[in-house]
This record gives sequence, C-alpha cells and structure tokens, in this order.
Amino acid sequence: MSKDDIIETEGVIIEVLPATKFKVKLVNGHIITAYLSGKMRVHYIKVCEGDNVKVEMSPYDLNKGRIIHRNKA
Repeated sequence: MSKDDIIETEGVIIEVLPATKFKVKLVNGHIITAYLSGKMRVHYIKVCEGDNVKVEMSPYDLNKGRIIHRNKA
C-alpha cells in the first residue's frame, strides 16, 4: 500500500481505552478504534477525551485508524 492510498480525516476522542487506544468519532459520524502513531509516542504527546485529532485510515479496514496529530484547539 502506498502513501497515496491512505485516507486522512479528523475526529474527536470520545473514550480512552487501555494500551493507548482510543474511540474516535469522525466528522462523518462513524466511530472507529484508533491508536497513537510512533512519533506521538516518542515525543510523549498526550491526548485526552474531547481532543480534536487527525486520523489516518487504510481503505481496506475503515474501522481502525492511527492518530497522527492532536489539534491545538
């Protein structure tokens, strides 16, 4: 899978799960399970319930995603 196939969208964290996983409600209303990307773990970027985040998803599995950015809002 190339970098062009990745779907980027935004959402809001609605629930914090164990093992740095989160339930994220996307702007289109879907709820997915997402995990933190490696760079966010390395730089100790904390995300909490209610934070706006940018999520990457594979077109093959639209129920899982990777949190790549936490918005400052």
